[in-house]
Amino acid sequence: MVAITGTLVQSYNICKRQTWLMAHQIVPDQDHPYIEIGRLLDEETYSRDKKKISFENVVIDIIRSDEGDIVVGEVKKSSKAQESARLQLAFYLYKLKQNGIDAKGLLLFPEERRRMPVELDSDLEQELEHIFKGINLVVSMSVPPPPQKIGYCKNCGYREFCWA
Repeated sequence: MVAITGTLVQSYNICKRQTWLMAHQIVPDQDHPYIEIGRLLDEETYSRDKKKISFENVVIDIIRSDEGDIVVGEVKKSSKAQESARLQLAFYLYKLKQNGIDAKGLLLFPEERRRMPVELDSDLEQELEHIFKGINLVVSMSVPPPPQKIGYCKNCGYREFCWA
């Protein structure tokens, strides 16, 4: 069984091959422009919030307090993969809940000046548990799933692994 991370939850919803590569510690192209833009967004946005909070196998982008509530934020370049980002943030809320912390989630798209609240409910918890089983199945494969051309390939740091 693999230590599931928010990044694995996000990638599982987009590309099983990427999930396998990440779980097997294969590093994507660090010079890929999309990855560099993500680093820049991390550094340049939400400077008043606490950033990069780590516990167990979780790294939360930002955390803030709002009228007594703990709000966990996940920062994304765009809303193109909004559903995957929602699941990633739900995973963080799930892990916090397992540690006795009730928090609210907020997806943040600074370039679009958009935000989307995410709340963990029983349906979302069941969806995550189903995803955890799927991730473990993919990661336990001896070789990665075959590449499949999808819209996200052009912005993927693993593109060379699939299409070189």
